[in-house]
Amino acid sequence: MRRLLSESRLVTLTGVGGVGKTRLALRAAAETNRAFRDGAWFVELSGVTDPELVVHTVLEQLGVHDDTVRRHRTVLVEHLRDRQMLMILDNCEHVVGATADLVDVLLRTVPGLRVLVTSRERLGIDGEHLWQVAPLPQDPALTLFAERAAAVEPGFTLDARNHETVSQICALLGGIPLAIELAAVRLRVLTLDHLLSRLDDTFRVLADGKRGGDPRHQTLLAAVDWSFHLCTRSEQILWARASVFSGTFDLQAAERVCSGDSVAPEEVMHSLTGLVDKSVVVSEQQPSGTRFRLLEPLRQYGLEKLRGAGREHVMRERHRDYFMEWAECREKEWFGPAQPQIFALTRLEHANLRSALDFCFDNEGDHCVHLASTLWFYWAGCGMLGEGRHWLDRALVRSAAGPLRAKALWVNGYVATLQGDLAASARMLEECRRYAAEVGDEPALAYSTHRLACTHLIGDDLDLADNLFEEAIGLYRGQGTVNSHTMLAGIELAISATFRHDFAAAERLCVEAKAVGEQHGELWAQAYAIYVLALCAWVSGDFARADQLGRECLRIKRTFHDLLGIVLAIEVLAWIAASQGNAARAATLLGATNEIWQSVGYPMFGSRYFGAPHGECESAAISALGEQEFRAMFRKGMDLELEDAISLAIGEKLIEEPLPIPAPTPLTRREQQVADLIAGGMSNKEIAARLVIARRTAEGHVERILQKLGFTSRAQIATWVTERRP
Repeated sequence: MRRLLSESRLVTLTGVGGVGKTRLALRAAAETNRAFRDGAWFVELSGVTDPELVVHTVLEQLGVHDDTVRRHRTVLVEHLRDRQMLMILDNCEHVVGATADLVDVLLRTVPGLRVLVTSRERLGIDGEHLWQVAPLPQDPALTLFAERAAAVEPGFTLDARNHETVSQICALLGGIPLAIELAAVRLRVLTLDHLLSRLDDTFRVLADGKRGGDPRHQTLLAAVDWSFHLCTRSEQILWARASVFSGTFDLQAAERVCSGDSVAPEEVMHSLTGLVDKSVVVSEQQPSGTRFRLLEPLRQYGLEKLRGAGREHVMRERHRDYFMEWAECREKEWFGPAQPQIFALTRLEHANLRSALDFCFDNEGDHCVHLASTLWFYWAGCGMLGEGRHWLDRALVRSAAGPLRAKALWVNGYVATLQGDLAASARMLEECRRYAAEVGDEPALAYSTHRLACTHLIGDDLDLADNLFEEAIGLYRGQGTVNSHTMLAGIELAISATFRHDFAAAERLCVEAKAVGEQHGELWAQAYAIYVLALCAWVSGDFARADQLGRECLRIKRTFHDLLGIVLAIEVLAWIAASQGNAARAATLLGATNEIWQSVGYPMFGSRYFGAPHGECESAAISALGEQEFRAMFRKGMDLELEDAISLAIGEKLIEEPLPIPAPTPLTRREQQVADLIAGGMSNKEIAARLVIARRTAEGHVERILQKLGFTSRAQIATWVTERRP
């Protein structure tokens, strides 16, 4: 694989499910990572069911944020154009057409890019080098079986007494790693001889009914069939039903979606534990608790069982209904202290929400409109404007006049405003206002009036904006509505006041909004109030307080990946730096905002009111530094990644800064990397993702570190790393 990647810009690993395509890709990436200046990046596509979201998913996995209305493919090409990197696109067979189109464009426009694809089907584009991943030869197959067997049966070793039996088992399983792992875990309850006997009997019976096709596919199917039939009836039912989840899921979701029809919710946990013990389901630890994942070949097998039983539609309806209720609860909870947790949880459920939306659009009814608009807090509050616009545009095509369409109109108008698409925003919001006024839909009238005010604020029509803000605030009060939107109405009116140089009114409005946020534990909207208060402090000459408020706003917005809030906070911190005489910092921060604005929309929205302080800051920095030095510092800011730009603005230490030479260590360079990440609080899964290695490889590094240092816990490793730092 290393040789192929050095010779070809596109390598596609093909082979049956469970043969190890993903593991091989990850291992090859880990061992060639240093050859690519910008590293190796892993993109999981198994949870993407809408081909139009392939490019969006790649951007998301690369950490590229773009909330504009530009084509996502254009954004991706621009991001990658000057980079030298390896991109791994995993599990592409179900979106092979969209993946092939994307890869073809990228290879023609990004000369430093190499692509490694795993798929059961070739992409079929020029320059593609196919590599059929073969099952394991005998000796590696025996080693894998022995390792997995020892994990479930301590003390198991491969020796002269059992070598022949294990050889026969591995031969029956065709050397397919997943099949070997499923069989080895059965040593919890079976002896080797019983395992061989049952496999032999089962495979002969299954082979009689499965003629033709790829023999290796038959072997895997037989092994999975065998594992399935050794499960209890409850475990079989759960295996099939859980196949409707995309990505990971938690116990509550499993109990709600997979129970019913004679399966009690309490049975689900017992069956789930059994499937984890049998290596069918993988459990993963997250800050929010334990989550579960069906290995992809086993999920597809379970889905076939579900379809065969005629139960797929029913289970997808349950999945949709659960996540619609889930989204409704998160929307209600958004105005409160749980906002950061809601953001994190919604990110975890992203694949399931996509799957639910897809199912909604594939079927009749208004569920698609309701779910797409209910998730406004995720689209607008957590930096997901592009995907939100995708679903909301589709929802409006499907919707008829009524309350559901009205909400979709004002939510999509809100999203479009934040993207800088003011003409489209105004059309949607005016339609919503007309409908709401005609039928007396008071909430829709308030929200659409408020959002239309924002559109005119950004469009520099302050008189009309102010009138609409006042009207919206009056409607909110008349309805007794208090939430993040009502807070923002006052804050955005305050922004208009700053444009009119009425800073006393602006401060009064933001103090009121901030008090509401503090009373309810709301942070996201409150951060915008803090931003405006920073502006007011800066104008009044209280630079120290302005700087403190600007950094506070940025810390909060970082929590939500809210690009608009992030770039506004960095902007005001640049203006403050220039006023404090720190022209170099101001120039660097302006360079950073220049890059972020490209992902948000027009710099400073294209507004002369927003743009005036930006221009004054730039002029002051050029005057202090000189044109040449200013451009150098500006380019330095442009080159910063988003997290580094935030760290610089807040005052944190950048990762790129030179570190002192550490004391001698018994660890290899890779082991030291792993130890540093452990000290940073990362789990094995997170370490594997950061270093682009398999999770088991990360676990192996941790074990060797413990052995070399004579430790027994990760906490000791973290302490050791911390004590060695200067």
